[in-house]
Amino acid sequence: MYFGIDGLPLSELRTGVGHYTFELAQALAALRPADQFELVSPRPLLPAPGDESKSETSLPANLCVTEAKTNFLTRHWWSMGLPRYIRQKGIDLFHGTNYDVPLWKFCATVLTVHDVSSFVHPQTHTRRSVLRARRRLPFMLRTANAIIAPSQSVRDEIGEHASFALHKTFVVPEAPRAIFRPRAFGQTSGARKRLGVADDFLLFVSTIEPRKNLGVLLAAYEELLRRMNPCPQLVVTGRRGWLTDELVSRLQASNLKDRVLLTGYVSDDDLCALYASCRIFVYPSLYEGFGLPPLEAMACGAPVVASRIPPLVETIEGAAELVPPGDAQSLARSITALLEDEAKRKHLSDAGRKRAAQFTWRGAAELTLEVYDEALRRWKKERGC
Repeated sequence: MYFGIDGLPLSELRTGVGHYTFELAQALAALRPADQFELVSPRPLLPAPGDESKSETSLPANLCVTEAKTNFLTRHWWSMGLPRYIRQKGIDLFHGTNYDVPLWKFCATVLTVHDVSSFVHPQTHTRRSVLRARRRLPFMLRTANAIIAPSQSVRDEIGEHASFALHKTFVVPEAPRAIFRPRAFGQTSGARKRLGVADDFLLFVSTIEPRKNLGVLLAAYEELLRRMNPCPQLVVTGRRGWLTDELVSRLQASNLKDRVLLTGYVSDDDLCALYASCRIFVYPSLYEGFGLPPLEAMACGAPVVASRIPPLVETIEGAAELVPPGDAQSLARSITALLEDEAKRKHLSDAGRKRAAQFTWRGAAELTLEVYDEALRRWKKERGC
């Protein structure tokens, strides 16, 4: 069988969807050595920061990376370029890992929907992106032969907003990458020094956007500064997303600017060092599809405080301290109590590592291949074969 996978998420700095695409592609190829897998994109794929020296020869032999050449017509990728490419190459199934599948079908298709935040929390997105998602996603859900959701919570939300798609939607949890594992505190000093991070710090990791609730975290941290002396530094890691200028301006104008460090996007190696050496990982998100950053932190041994929202409850399952989303006072109290309780931090660290170990990319690939088989069955039935 010949499987095509959307490579577009790898044509920019890798965040959640890019990592999902690359890790899944490698795991799929490793499980099915007799099949061919191809990551295809109309734009050049970028290596992950810190991996620039790695060549494509390090990929499984049956996984290739292709930058498809386009012209005036085929640069319209989803409507013209990709359908033509699929037909020319004889691809049996195409997996759209980021909400899109080809508009014209010449093979079976699988669609990954990471979340439906544009429907559930439209205020956390630009008006343009919300309008596009609400117009385009229902069509993609109808077109795909099978749909992957990263959690039961997202599957339920798909059912609420597009009930016609529920019968072909399957849950495939994601996983922390292999690089995320505990490190001795001394082994992380180089990364902290390079980034300007203090030895004693709290950590938040994500693309900075409204639904990640950074405003509540800053309010909780202000309360923490009033309660504790000395107080750990707050480190915020991740690239800036949308609708964040006002938040960043507020931070720069406040008395927090000397206590809060914005590192921007960092390499995986540095990120692992931060996860492994923080006192507490804090994740007050309003909405998630799965919750990969807290799971990565747990894999590195960090005790976690996170929002009590369904996807995080589902993913973390008793291995973290959970607080009501949007409640800065509760968040501050939970952080303070955990900072003062070394035994509780040790307990959460141990429980978190055990929970994170239950999620693997091999397991995700096994479930994904089952979805592929179902999509191929439906495609054959659709064609009357």
